[in-house]
Amino acid sequence: MILKVNGYLLAIILVMYFSIFLINYLKLDIKLSSDIVSTSTKQLDADMLSSLLANEIVQFNLSDVNKEIVKPSILNGVVWVTSNIWPDDIRTFLGRELVGFSQFNTEIAIAGKGTNLATLPIESPPPNDAILLNDSNKNSSSNEEKIETPKKDTSDKKVVYIYHTHSWEAFLPQLSGVTNPNQASSIDETRNVIQVGTQLQNELLERGIGTEHSTTNVTAELKKKGWGYSQSYSLTREIVQEATAKENSLVYLIDIHRDSQARKITTLNYDGIEYARLFFVVGKDNKNYERNLKLAKDLNERLENKIPGISRGVFVKSKDEGNGVYNQDLSSNSILLEFGGVDNTQKELSNTVEKFAEVFSEYYKQVEEVNN
Repeated sequence: MILKVNGYLLAIILVMYFSIFLINYLKLDIKLSSDIVSTSTKQLDADMLSSLLANEIVQFNLSDVNKEIVKPSILNGVVWVTSNIWPDDIRTFLGRELVGFSQFNTEIAIAGKGTNLATLPIESPPPNDAILLNDSNKNSSSNEEKIETPKKDTSDKKVVYIYHTHSWEAFLPQLSGVTNPNQASSIDETRNVIQVGTQLQNELLERGIGTEHSTTNVTAELKKKGWGYSQSYSLTREIVQEATAKENSLVYLIDIHRDSQARKITTLNYDGIEYARLFFVVGKDNKNYERNLKLAKDLNERLENKIPGISRGVFVKSKDEGNGVYNQDLSSNSILLEFGGVDNTQKELSNTVEKFAEVFSEYYKQVEEVNN
């Protein structure tokens, strides 16, 4: 037994000396710092790391959390760590080779009805400055139902802050003479996503939840600063920080967008009522990721319990697939919501906003009861 143990020790020592010899002989510039270790371990997802721990720690393997984990094979794990290729996911084979393919790297935390790689959210293209500056839809009439002006806030405190990083995102049915989805932009707040925020504010106020809504024309503010559209999140970060500094009770931050997918993907008919389907986006590269993901999953589940299929799911994005933060580091109760798509009508949006407000109100009141 002693000889066997000594044999193992001798083998380990020889491997160590041989490795040190190679590093010095080849003059490899290798420094094992905490940053290198951190970067290396980021290649491991939660399931793989849990599986590795379970192989070494018996108690960990018996935990309730680990019982729910699907353990990856050792071969798949080795291939992933050494090459960033996951044999079961074709995206990892093509992601670096095809231009634009990185948009399919979005992680689906919860898949809604019909959600797959072919129906992932599509980011809106930057608007055409010439079209926005000469917006023919500004103040023009429309057959669409109009949103009421903001109601008076009678609540004790404001807890919800609604804003729009891409305030120009609009909806084709409300735009006169526009048929190209890539041109579905407007600075008219009765036709773009600001109208959705106004209705959500009204719905929450009716339910006794203090709400503030920013109707900032992000396009105009970017121009004033000489900034490009890629700096939209930096701009709204300043806006949100200013608002929360004045009202420190604002803890729920909701950034409302709209998707660019077509109507067949963004619309639901449930019991004869048309809804503009929504979904949640959670930034992975910020300190509040876990809590924001939990909030999104909770609200998503409540929505689906009321209207099955109304949500397209919960999506997670890192800096490789998008902004990665989305200002969600400013609060552990941050939500990025995308309501409908370019083809949805105001009525369909209104139906969905009402249901979301109902669900959020129930969630908020339950949280308040627990806290009190």
